[in-house]
Amino acid sequence: MDSDLKLLTQALRDFAQARDWEQFHSPKNLAAALSVEAAELLEHFQWLTEAQSRSLPADKRAEIGTEIADVLLYLLQLADKLGIDVVEAARSKMLLNAKKYPAQG
Repeated sequence: MDSDLKLLTQALRDFAQARDWEQFHSPKNLAAALSVEAAELLEHFQWLTEAQSRSLPADKRAEIGTEIADVLLYLLQLADKLGIDVVEAARSKMLLNAKKYPAQG
């Protein structure tokens, strides 16, 4: 895993341990929290046109950045609990997608 992601994952472990939250961080609960945060991210785009979604004002982009962070943090915690290297999993998935959907040309 990328060193920045390792550091972030360790910081998440430390944060949860300091608050005795590990007891709540089962894979099921983390997956549910991830889903909720992804829905909160989607909510920012609800009712926007394609053009509007591509030209967001700075304040809206900042709010969306916070939601993206929530999604990333829960995803990292879930992967950590399951012993999954997210970078390796993403690389493997990209290779599968390249085989499944070859470039035309």
